[in-house]
Amino acid sequence: MENITLSLPSKAEYVSVARLTASVIANNMGFNIEEVEDIKVAVGEACNNAVLHGKCDQDRFNLNFVIDGQIFMVEVRDTGNGFDFEEYTEPDLMNPRENGLGLFIMKSLMDEVEVTSTVEDGTCIKMVKNVVEI
Repeated sequence: MENITLSLPSKAEYVSVARLTASVIANNMGFNIEEVEDIKVAVGEACNNAVLHGKCDQDRFNLNFVIDGQIFMVEVRDTGNGFDFEEYTEPDLMNPRENGLGLFIMKSLMDEVEVTSTVEDGTCIKMVKNVVEI
């Protein structure tokens, strides 16, 4: 098992660093180009959420990439005020809003998405994608 950890400033211009890192890791693991793009989009959405909602006592967000055999896992963690995930509802795609699609997109592109959020600890989004051998 390998771990790669990043701590980035909570600024939109650093989301691309996280996306690029995810892309390199996923490519090296053997994901095809479509899967790499899916991972990049999901990581970008999670990081955008951290930048927009995560600012609190620290102006940083953290990523932990884990490579475990054929499993790609990433955690995106912020120290913001968190939110009540129990109140989250899937967006109405027939009546789209300007925002609120991030978690829906992540769940659509990744094999697993787990959200942990508390006022004390901020939000952690854990996403998993498995390499599918053909």
